[in-house]
Amino acid sequence: MSRVRIPELDEAMRSFAEKVFASEVKDEEIRQEISPFDVEDICPISRQEMREHMILQESSTTAEKRKKRLFRMKTVALAVPVAQRSITRLSTIDEVISTSPLYQTVPDFQRVQITGDYASGVTVEDFEVVCKGLYRALCIREKHMQQSVQRFPRTPSQYLRAIEGEVWRASDTGPVFTPPVKDGQDPFETGNLGEDLGYHIQMKDGVVYVYGDKAAAERDEPKDLPYPSLEHFVDDMNFLLALIAQGPVKTYAHRRLKFLSSKFQVHEMLNEMEEMKELKNNPHRDFYNCRKVDTHIHAAACMNQKHLLRFIKKSYCVDADRVVYDAKGKQLTLKQLFQQLNLHPYDLTVDSLDVHAGRQTFQRFDKFNDKYNPVGASELRDLYLKTENAINGEYFATIIKEVGSDLEDAKYQHAEPRLSIYGRSAEEWPKLANWFNKHRVYSPNMKWMIQIPRIYDVFRSKNFLPHFGKMLENIFVPVFEATVNPQAHKELSVFLRHITGFDSVDDESKHSGHMFCTKSPKPMQWTSEKNPSYTYYLYYMYANILVLNNLRRQRGMNTFLFRPHCGEAGAITHLLTAFMTADNISHGLNLKKSPVLQYLYFLAQIPIAMSPLSNNSLFLEYAKNPLPDFHQKGLMVSLSTDDPMQFHYTKEPLMEEYAIAAQVFKLSTCDMCEIARNSVLQCGLSHEEKAKFLGENYREEGPQGNDIRKTNVAQIRMAYRYETWCYELNLIAEGLKAD
Repeated sequence: MSRVRIPELDEAMRSFAEKVFASEVKDEEIRQEISPFDVEDICPISRQEMREHMILQESSTTAEKRKKRLFRMKTVALAVPVAQRSITRLSTIDEVISTSPLYQTVPDFQRVQITGDYASGVTVEDFEVVCKGLYRALCIREKHMQQSVQRFPRTPSQYLRAIEGEVWRASDTGPVFTPPVKDGQDPFETGNLGEDLGYHIQMKDGVVYVYGDKAAAERDEPKDLPYPSLEHFVDDMNFLLALIAQGPVKTYAHRRLKFLSSKFQVHEMLNEMEEMKELKNNPHRDFYNCRKVDTHIHAAACMNQKHLLRFIKKSYCVDADRVVYDAKGKQLTLKQLFQQLNLHPYDLTVDSLDVHAGRQTFQRFDKFNDKYNPVGASELRDLYLKTENAINGEYFATIIKEVGSDLEDAKYQHAEPRLSIYGRSAEEWPKLANWFNKHRVYSPNMKWMIQIPRIYDVFRSKNFLPHFGKMLENIFVPVFEATVNPQAHKELSVFLRHITGFDSVDDESKHSGHMFCTKSPKPMQWTSEKNPSYTYYLYYMYANILVLNNLRRQRGMNTFLFRPHCGEAGAITHLLTAFMTADNISHGLNLKKSPVLQYLYFLAQIPIAMSPLSNNSLFLEYAKNPLPDFHQKGLMVSLSTDDPMQFHYTKEPLMEEYAIAAQVFKLSTCDMCEIARNSVLQCGLSHEEKAKFLGENYREEGPQGNDIRKTNVAQIRMAYRYETWCYELNLIAEGLKAD
């Protein structure tokens, strides 16, 4: 039983959270005042309020509490958890290092140690409130990740158990990835598919339920699988909303983050040469031949503009007289299609192709989407960048296989392209799976993801869908059916083996105005043409992935991660929802607006795939990108390309992304290799592949989990990151110690 009593969400806090949520979703476009989640360095009002609050607290402090504070002003001894022992005792870093193999040994380096009042300027009473809040927030994320078969790091889990006075034991409830294809093995073989379980699948209140048969469904007796609770989810969400808007918590998180940033700068000043010495003494490995993964890239734009132009010209030379387009019943050859568009491929240039994003797309997501149409012609997009057309997506498959071939030639680069499922029809899954299998779209350097665009409003306005529930059915029921009976859905079952996760995509700056709560209409009742809110989308995607993952894990099949676009624009509540539901996120720019969420993302080490070149054309100038700031503080960031067709010029867009970041942000070799290592940890590669690329112990955190011979990340850097992380977690444990 936990020794720490965390109060339940009372009515006052629930009401406060709903007011905060309402203020955030109301008039989002025109609000100019300071957000309740922000801490403004230059805001005299918030400083004055905080000072008055502290004076008031101090004046009411009893002698006993003062004594307690003096005790807490002593230096906190660094303690790190030892993963191999199922105990609550925390070991020192020296004990950990002394038991490590030679290549994992951490050279001596200069550590930054802070003595004095570690509560960062908040009163003892506030410090305890802050620690209770942060503790419960981490418990909320741990619970949701474990329920949905996603990842939660071991180190904070060990601290949470130590706080509760319970024994920590390693869990094997993490995600399951498909092992790599062996030499001579067919990636598309159907001989090893599972048997039909005979289960009945039915959606209820927006969530798919699994029943033994139809009779069990009529009796409402679902199979023994974890199912999400909307009430508990909303309670957790309201608690987090209240937490990130509380003054003392904002102040504490803001000061801890400033400390983390300053501490890294001092660490670099003291140890940069020692880190470089480690890397210079590391044979064979350098930045070019350490593995890196493009953790966020869309399949429809995975080629650069020159590649697409070259392919269009080549296809015209080879297939000019081939029927490639069906225009309202009239079939057109490739030559006739270009004549209808008043074009000749020979005259095309990258400028006339006009797929590159520039100044005109800044803050204009609508114009950016138009860039997917080569020469502004949707006909060419349908022909070259779609899986469903008159030639069954052959050109698109060929382009993707060429990109895969380029990655294989580069050897050390991998990508995770997103393919779209819209939810307009239940036939989308079988058609996409048929395209994938028919054209054998496979590369050992690619792992696939499914993206769900948030465009229900478009389909509803055209009467393609009766309600939002139908969209969810079209997205998830076919996957459940293929999981229950793979023999009847062979192509889809094979396709799902190559899928590692789901993504939620669209323009986040689009304002919904809906406040997600227990009174929100159920998906079957959402019949209006208005689009549901971002939180509404994410909850129902998460809820169905939770059930699906548990069912697939029971069957010994691969599971899926939830990795939405989040924090690129829009409300800060997007990042709060992702904290509860997502294994990792793409973009995360708005974390800079909420110190509490940013600190929580650091404590939970939630991976963030950042794309500075993409942001530069859409939402944020390159020099203002928070990537270097997040990296300094110790957040788990990786670099990704997003859309090479729109943003990049070279044959190796991921290397282009790294090169520009290194130049603009003055990243060292160790910085870049650390970011590359983060990308491999973040991605959907299998355990076998990660062990090969990062070392056998990659699942251990800190210097124990780093093999410098494979990652080229200095052990000094790994020790610094781990000790700093443990120090911050230890502060929470100290704040929750019993009197």
